[in-house]
Amino acid sequence: MKVCEITGKVAMTGNNVSHSHHKTKRTFSPNLKTKRFWSEEEGRWITLKVTAAGMKTINKKGLAVALREAAAPKKIY
Repeated sequence: MKVCEITGKVAMTGNNVSHSHHKTKRTFSPNLKTKRFWSEEEGRWITLKVTAAGMKTINKKGLAVALREAAAPKKIY
């Protein structure tokens, strides 16, 4: 399944709408890239499937914090 390992984004479904308004099913895939990140704590390369938004999150917060937040269970209120 196409899923980002940081943000959890998955493929969505929707409709292709033609000029005559005929609707056919299609999928909207996330912008996934396979990228290697250097982990300072472990001293090794980590390969992740991440979206462009996930890369921005890693650049902003750091790899260790982003992985910790991705692994934490989400609170639903």
